[in-house]
Amino acid sequence: MIKYFKGSIIVTIIGLITAYFYSEHQLCDSGLKTLFIVFILSVLEVSLSFDNAVVNAVKLEHMTPKWQHRFMTWGILIAVFGMRLLFPIIIVSTFAQIKILETAKMALYDVDKYTHYLHQTHSSILAFGGVFLMMLFLHYMFNENKKIHWIKPLEDKLSNFGQIEGLETCICVLMIYIMQHFQPITHRLPVIISSLCGLVLYLLVHGLSELMQKKTQGRFEGAINTSFKAGLISFIYLELLDASFSLDGVLGAFAISKDLIIIMIGLAIGAMFVRSLTIMLVEKQTLKQYVYLEHGAHWAIGTLALIMMISTKVVISEVVTGLLGLIFITLALISSIIYNKQQENKEAEKDKTKILSE
Repeated sequence: MIKYFKGSIIVTIIGLITAYFYSEHQLCDSGLKTLFIVFILSVLEVSLSFDNAVVNAVKLEHMTPKWQHRFMTWGILIAVFGMRLLFPIIIVSTFAQIKILETAKMALYDVDKYTHYLHQTHSSILAFGGVFLMMLFLHYMFNENKKIHWIKPLEDKLSNFGQIEGLETCICVLMIYIMQHFQPITHRLPVIISSLCGLVLYLLVHGLSELMQKKTQGRFEGAINTSFKAGLISFIYLELLDASFSLDGVLGAFAISKDLIIIMIGLAIGAMFVRSLTIMLVEKQTLKQYVYLEHGAHWAIGTLALIMMISTKVVISEVVTGLLGLIFITLALISSIIYNKQQENKEAEKDKTKILSE
């Protein structure tokens, strides 16, 4: 197991050393206090993204080893600097109508002002992530081809709704309308725009991903070129998914530390561990061994999406979000172990009956 986390451990050591000396020499603050803050930020990132690792593993199983490697190298850089640093800066710049370079300078040198603008636009940020994740959750639950159900009475009924094409989109549009209704008048348009961006991006990337999967199955010509495109689309899909998961954590991080460098180090360590966990789940085929784990992850995603939408109006602690996700994953894992034991008992009973009949 340790081999999967070697890279994460190296990044952690480098990150902690950097944070310590940065704190001692640049911030003139206690290095040990900063190390504790980095640790808390890392735990926050992992707790909010554990279900993300499970969903990533599902997608990575269909990607080539080359693209899996790119996800662990290029992907981690994009995740830390692109999604957790640049993405919020772009959103603040767009909705606060400040030039992007000025916003970046503000984030580095005037963190209090940047944090103010970040929280001014937090409704738009959470609306984007909430709608994107809700589409993911509903698409999974409305899948009529899903054979195994965890919460059977409910999931069985939900899968039947998959016969109604575009239902998940209609539900999300209705949720956008309800969400913007509870916003102040000045925030309504930004919330609607960011929500629709999340909706359109999901439909676009998911649609392209399915199209490329069909092409790589040999239904079309140019399989090699198509394989590259399929890998690229899946890579983009995973990065957008990661962005949606990270938004809640980025906002919560500023409540723990005001220094952008320290926040980036903490979130980078957490993100690296999540990536390593994802690769471990793929290579050990954990999702095949524990059949309900994917279901639990999607229920956690649905809960997170709903919390993000509610958080556009009411503040909900990241601790609550992380704990709920962990509860769903844990219950799904326990259910999977019980299921496996029942299957083993059934097989043993069949063998026993067969021996007695002979």
